[in-house]
Parts: sequence; C-alpha cells; structure tokens
Amino acid sequence: MNDFLNKKRNLLYLFVALLCMFPIATPALALFCGILMSLMGLKDERLSGLTSIMLQSSIVLMGFSMNLETVARVSSNAFWLTACSVFFTLSVGLLLGRLFGLDKKTAMLISSGTAICGGSAIAAVAPVIKAKSNQISFALVVVFTLNAVALIIFPKVGSILGMDQKSFGYWAAIAIHDTSSVVGAGAAYGKEALDVATTVKLSRALWIIPLTLVMSVFHRDKSNSASNRVKIPWFIFLYVAAIVFSYFTTQWQDSYTHVGWLGRRGLVLSLFFVGLNITVKDAKDAGFKSFALGILLWIAVSVVSYLGVSASGL
Repeated sequence: MNDFLNKKRNLLYLFVALLCMFPIATPALALFCGILMSLMGLKDERLSGLTSIMLQSSIVLMGFSMNLETVARVSSNAFWLTACSVFFTLSVGLLLGRLFGLDKKTAMLISSGTAICGGSAIAAVAPVIKAKSNQISFALVVVFTLNAVALIIFPKVGSILGMDQKSFGYWAAIAIHDTSSVVGAGAAYGKEALDVATTVKLSRALWIIPLTLVMSVFHRDKSNSASNRVKIPWFIFLYVAAIVFSYFTTQWQDSYTHVGWLGRRGLVLSLFFVGLNITVKDAKDAGFKSFALGILLWIAVSVVSYLGVSASGL
C-alpha cells in the first residue's frame, strides 16, 4: 500500500514539476502548491535537500541572460542603501529581541536572516555563534513563513503604491529575506524587476562574509573544528562568472536567452520545494515571541527600505 501511495505522490510531483515549466505556473502558485501538499502530508523528506541546489543552480543559469554593464550599475547604485539596511536591521532586531525577552542567539539568527539572505545567512551564522538546533529551527521557520507571505503580498503592494519595475526590484531585494522569494516577487512583477531584484539581492547576500567574520572574532574559541569555519555562498561567484562569460561571448547570445529562461522556470520549481518544507507544526513550535520579532522587524525594514528607495530616486 505504501508503495502505491508513493507512486501516486511521485506522479503528482512530476505533474507539478512539468507545470512549473509553463507560464501559467507563477512563483506564488508554485509556492502554494508546495505548502498545500505539505499540509496534506505529501511531503517527501528526500526532496528537502534539493531546494538549495535547485535555487542556486537556477540563479547561476539566470546569470547568462543578464548584462554585465547593467549589473555593475545596479549594484553600485544600491551599495550604500544595502549597507545601511543591513546595519539597521541587525541593530533593531537585537533591540527588539531584548525587549521581547527572546534569547540572544535566536534574535541574532532572525535578525541576520532578515538583514541579509534568509536561510543562507542563518545557516552561516548558526555555527559561528554556537546556536542550538531548536534556535536554528525557530529562526528558519519564522523567516521561511514570512518569505511565503512576502512573495504573495509584495507585488500587490507594489502595484498599489504605483512603483515602476526598477524601483520595485530595489525594494524587494532589500526588504524581503530569502533569495527565492526576492526573485519570485521580482518575476511576478516583471522582467526588469526580476533582473534588478536578483542583482541587488545577490550583492546583498555577500554581506554574509563580513558579518560571519566579525561574529567569529567575538565568538571565537580555541578549537579548529569544521563548525567554526565561515560558510561562503560560492554560488554567488558562479553567478557573477556566468554574467562575465556571457558578456565576452556574445556570439552565443541566442543560447544564453534560452538558458536564462530555464533558470527562471527552475526558480519557480524551487519555490515549490520551498513550500514543501513549511509545516504547521514547525510554525507552532517557533512560538509567539519569535514570530512577533520577525514580523515587526520585517515591517520596519519594509517601510524604511521603501522610503530609502523613494528618497534616492532609484
């Protein structure tokens, strides 16, 4: 009986995966399908490890269809805004964590995930500050849940506010936690929004490196275990390499257009896997204080980053 159910579930996975290759499957729809299947008990634990691989591979493929000059201009324009956002988010997050009486490590993980790049930042910071498993899981649940909400509401809010695609791309890249939801929201808003959001978000993700290096100094011990090493997001450098390579090999531009399309559809499939990892039990275990911190911090960052984007004319 179990084999029969597994075959049915696998066929359903295959159907959704094929659906993600068509324009009808939006990022929000893919995420919703994943969450719905998780709630129905159709989650396959073996797929959880594919989420990060699929997302990172899709981003690298998207790099082949992006223009180097545009990427350089967008990154430089957003540098100071991104830097201020990271500092503001970490500072406010730790302050709110203290006011809520939340343990310092959980507050640090949620703040890092909100400030930089969601689950990747949490995964990088956790071993440096010696976070416990429950602290890590609480922070991940809070960030992933708010990511799911952001993917759905940000494009709607952007439309209500009358934001053009470029401004929305900057805003989404700075205000949304995880890379998957940033590029998903950008894709839902338009092609230019997707390109800007992806570029700014990945430059923002590089802040993992200085953040973990600074934390390693304050939380350093005498051991040389692998858990103390900084986890560098190498896929970002592959993304940059893809952009540079395509810039100097314009004779293959038609092929790069198709590769970029494959990356964008792979992103949609990645969001389906993200949805599969969200469960009601994990959300309940995270607790009210963790969610209160995550929600208030997220609202603060969203408002401040919107004002920053508007004031800077980006």
